[in-house]
Amino acid sequence: MTTTERFVFLLIENFSHLAFACAIEPLRIANHVAGKTLYSWMLKSENGETAICSHRSVTLVDGGLDPLDSDDHLFVVSGINARSAATRPVLDYLRRQRRHGVRVGAICSGAYLLAKAGLLDGRPCAIHWDFHDSFAEEFPKVMLRRSVFVADRHVLTSSGGPAAADMMLHVIARRHGAELAVEVANQMVYNAVRSDEDAQRFSLNGRIGVSEKLKLAVRLMEQNLELPLSTQDLAGAVGISGRQLERLFGKHLHRSPKQYYTELRLQRARNLLMQTDASVTEVAMSCGFSSHSHFTRRYKQAYGTTPHKVRAPALLRKAMER
Repeated sequence: MTTTERFVFLLIENFSHLAFACAIEPLRIANHVAGKTLYSWMLKSENGETAICSHRSVTLVDGGLDPLDSDDHLFVVSGINARSAATRPVLDYLRRQRRHGVRVGAICSGAYLLAKAGLLDGRPCAIHWDFHDSFAEEFPKVMLRRSVFVADRHVLTSSGGPAAADMMLHVIARRHGAELAVEVANQMVYNAVRSDEDAQRFSLNGRIGVSEKLKLAVRLMEQNLELPLSTQDLAGAVGISGRQLERLFGKHLHRSPKQYYTELRLQRARNLLMQTDASVTEVAMSCGFSSHSHFTRRYKQAYGTTPHKVRAPALLRKAMER
């Protein structure tokens, strides 16, 4: 006799509707294909009545922060406002349910709330790539991965969007076999199912062609943003001359290694300014800029505004959210 598994989705205000739909629809379709109720689900929110998604439509929910059964699966679904959504009632609720034995997971930026509740320390997780920089800064004990989802034995996390479907298809295959998961994917007209080994963003092959030397150089840049490597050091690390490296960057990326490196560091700085409370000076140092003035000048050249002007609206939003 097949036991029905129940999935509980905790919808946080401004949650990603795309990610939520991609998570819940595979469960519904699995029931349809199997001809039996393999899965049931329940929707919850902090206010216990409704939840407003990212495109402002209102979703009715089944209840608030009530206790769950120990064999339930609880998934936190959030969006761009994960930081302000980490309220004490929500965090306390997540901790209580985990202590009670409920299996927890997260979709899109939901991993932020799990990490804030202390439920991801020492564990691998996935979160939407737009949160990677700030998440890594705030939660150094969490093993952040760039995978589309992470199927940890204790916690399932998905980076959002169609990745939530990939995760649920993995869940279905693990419990009821690959054949059912494939049929569910077919019903979804989804023929590009990914595993937990797939990265979120376009691969380096897709971005810069097939040069292994260039791909390695870019990876080294991404791994050394706080203490940037010189062009000569990069060239030596990948086994070519500095001039050869310059030619590779010019051919495939239409810029010098130094220009590309600076763009990577400024992009990370922009993420940190928008997503964290770190000072402009702290952001500058963490992105490899030797001085506040140098960082400000480079930032204005790239984005047409100063780091302080970017930080002011972000801080104002946080103050209003409180």
